Amino acid sequence: MNRILFIMIFASIRLTCFAQIPPEKLIKVTISPDHADWIYKVGEKVKFVVKVTRFNVPVRDLKLDYQIGQERLEPTVKKTGIPFLGNMELDGGTLREPGFLRCIVTAEVNGVKYKGLATVGFEPERIKAVAELPADFSKFWDQGKKELSDYPLDAKMVLIPERCTEKASVFQVNIQGYGKGSRVYGILCIPTKPGKYPALLKVPGAGIRPYAGDIALAEKGMITLEIGIHGIPVDMQPNVYASLAGGALNNYQNFNLDDKNKFYYKRVYLNCLRANDFLVSLSQFNGKDLGVTGGSQGGALSVVTAALDNRVTCLAAMYPALSDLTATFKKRAAGWPQYFESYNYEFNNKKDKISTCGYYDVANFAQLIKVPGFFTWGFNDEVCPPTSMYAAYNNISSIKILKPFPDTGHWAYGEQYETLNNWLFSNFQMEQTANYRF
Repeated sequence: MNRILFIMIFASIRLTCFAQIPPEKLIKVTISPDHADWIYKVGEKVKFVVKVTRFNVPVRDLKLDYQIGQERLEPTVKKTGIPFLGNMELDGGTLREPGFLRCIVTAEVNGVKYKGLATVGFEPERIKAVAELPADFSKFWDQGKKELSDYPLDAKMVLIPERCTEKASVFQVNIQGYGKGSRVYGILCIPTKPGKYPALLKVPGAGIRPYAGDIALAEKGMITLEIGIHGIPVDMQPNVYASLAGGALNNYQNFNLDDKNKFYYKRVYLNCLRANDFLVSLSQFNGKDLGVTGGSQGGALSVVTAALDNRVTCLAAMYPALSDLTATFKKRAAGWPQYFESYNYEFNNKKDKISTCGYYDVANFAQLIKVPGFFTWGFNDEVCPPTSMYAAYNNISSIKILKPFPDTGHWAYGEQYETLNNWLFSNFQMEQTANYRF
């Protein structure tokens, strides 16, 4: 029964560890910009071509609604009930400063609404973060790391025999975290062949769920530790996580936002460093190669961990969240969880909450990065808007590589994962896979 549960968990997590891949729709609304790379010069006009298909065959005689504007802001153009005869070209206009322009088209077929979107960038490499670095930012986090060091590691490892393979041993792990009684739980996978190996910390996207660990990378010759952030075991029954998501941990990203010392993510950020404490303590660790990777919230945690921990030698992030959090005040798209958009505005628009954001904003941590970084995301991301992600990326002065896949949203192609993994392999001097080599 335990083996069946782990297989079910692993199958679902392969699709959800970074983001939810959207299901295919019967009716597809496709919007294509007139630049193949989806990038324009400031002031340059964009044209969008709209197609609607069913079974890959054009659908005609419809009426469409469309809107055009900057991501997550009120559209500057909004039209409804436009006749559609099989092909349509829309004048998207332009932007007068660096940023992103989004076209959203909705078609109604047999009473069901189908949406498509295309988001184009205007000189995104020039986007500057709104986030301001607090004067005592480094002092605050140095103090946090000192407090963390006062807690013993107290690591506990339990072998999971039914998950072990010929090439990888799998353990359930928990260690003492930041704060009395706080524990960090995760799944550790270690190559079985005797030797010294690079280590990779895998940090999670938002939500409350179980984790299965990354056996595949361990079988290729890499120690992997996949952790949860909520201080709860990562191998419980799925209904337990559902209950926590709807109950005690509902809206956790807002917990204690009014106090920088008690904010939920303080423990989370510091516990990522504690997970690294554990990894570097392993006798199988090669003592030199330590990476961190994740997507969405995990992308944010990858940047934060690399910024705070000088043992980290590289990071690989997909669509990082928690970036440029106060950009909303400048009428620009802020990163998840959009603390100051309309649905959060009344609750969060307080001086102390705004101040706290500065200490946790990924755009500020990006300034501290000193190691190589690999990044990938899509322009159609409606959760972590590309403007917010570029705001952080452009703050990084170390060696960095961005591989955008413009048409993706808050999800990734398999080729993106393979490219990311190959970049990690290259940094760890490991053999890359044949397809989509970095």
